[in-house]
Amino acid sequence: MTRSKFLSVASLLAATLLGVPASSQQPQQSGPPPGQQGGPPLGYASPPSGAPPGSGPSAPVIVVTSVEVLRSDRAGGLDIIRARGLVTSGGWGQPHLLPITQGQPLDGVLDLVFQASAPGGAAPLGPFMPVEALLPVEAGHPYKGVRVRAGNNVVALKTLPGYAETPAPKEDCAKCKGKYFIAKGANPPAGATADNSVREADLPYTLRIIKPTDGIASYVLDPNRLTLVLSEDGRIIDAAWD
Repeated sequence: MTRSKFLSVASLLAATLLGVPASSQQPQQSGPPPGQQGGPPLGYASPPSGAPPGSGPSAPVIVVTSVEVLRSDRAGGLDIIRARGLVTSGGWGQPHLLPITQGQPLDGVLDLVFQASAPGGAAPLGPFMPVEALLPVEAGHPYKGVRVRAGNNVVALKTLPGYAETPAPKEDCAKCKGKYFIAKGANPPAGATADNSVREADLPYTLRIIKPTDGIASYVLDPNRLTLVLSEDGRIIDAAWD
């Protein structure tokens, strides 16, 4: 089965059989957390005023948390792949599953990338937002498993139909500002406690750490990269997903 066959059935079948759009849910919107009111962090480019969610290019969601395959007997064995995951802010939109398997895989596993349309610029810190996406696969497909890839992890389902999940990250860095940053292998600075510090080991994402003496050789945006700007005493004074 080719990629085009997946995409050609996705819109029609998801709409008629499931009663929901093939692109599935948009990120749930919420206001900024306490202490983080207002616009993007100082020093970061912001999207144009009034830019809709998901105005940037498609990118993998930061993590996938579960994969489920439902089999519809009414449609002669049609399989519906349902993936849930998290994005870094409410600025994402149009979550979808992109098949990257070409032809019949040797291991019998269908590979998918869980993507969404990224924000049009840097996004301020805030709680992760849940998203989900659906992909119907026509009856008679050759797959015995499904593997869904996100920007930072993979969830595999080895039997169809079935369900597999993984715990969501414990730290989204929504309340990182003002806290000490403790790098891997480093000793906590004087005055650092569990409540007023953030450990690099607890941030399982791509990080860019900017110290007071660091330059910036490139500023290519990456919506799943967490940038932390540190003060002289090692506190996080500015941050964004960029």
